[in-house]
Amino acid sequence: MVMPYCVVIPAFNAADTLAAAVGSIMAQSILPTRIVIVDDGSTDATVKIVEGLPGPIHLIRQDNQGPGAATTVGFALCDQPLVATLDADDLWLPHKVTCQQAHFDEHPELAAVFCKLANFHADPKDADFATARGGWSRSTMLIRREVIDRVGPIIDPPGRAGEMVDWFARAQEQGHRMALLEEPLALRRIRPGSLTYHNDDLARGYLHVARAALLRRRSAVEKG
Repeated sequence: MVMPYCVVIPAFNAADTLAAAVGSIMAQSILPTRIVIVDDGSTDATVKIVEGLPGPIHLIRQDNQGPGAATTVGFALCDQPLVATLDADDLWLPHKVTCQQAHFDEHPELAAVFCKLANFHADPKDADFATARGGWSRSTMLIRREVIDRVGPIIDPPGRAGEMVDWFARAQEQGHRMALLEEPLALRRIRPGSLTYHNDDLARGYLHVARAALLRRRSAVEKG
């Protein structure tokens, strides 16, 4: 059964890559009803690029707060049973959403379905599918709308890295079941300046996320 879905893209200084990201959404075999792009205080031509893009696009502009905060703002404008998310650097393969929806049909107990990611640098045609790995990330997520409300906002840690890891952990702690498809259905762009490429604050962000998870578990044990 085909279910309608929305897409949320947080974008910060994404003028060079955003059109390709949206193009990969518009190439899906199942099209979204809305693409919410949250401009997170960009200082480049991101907004101008968005204004020239085709598709059911809704643009929100805000001061720079981080990708988690931007994604959370976008969620508020999603009114369909399913929500997908995509980083402005990354791409989907055309059958991504179709495969994920088929898995939902087979496993209605699932809260979210993810897929593997293949990395590429300059040209997506050169993506390294041989080393594709688990994609528990924003760019691979298709999730039920009601689950988003139960988990709550995505919180940006120091360094603005690891926010999705924290959010997924909170979802799992609530008992929401998630599946990872073995097929790589999304492409992750590796380029200088992106969080994926390098960031000195990455370790600080992930340590913050790990500590928060530990404190939640300790609190649950004490209450139990």
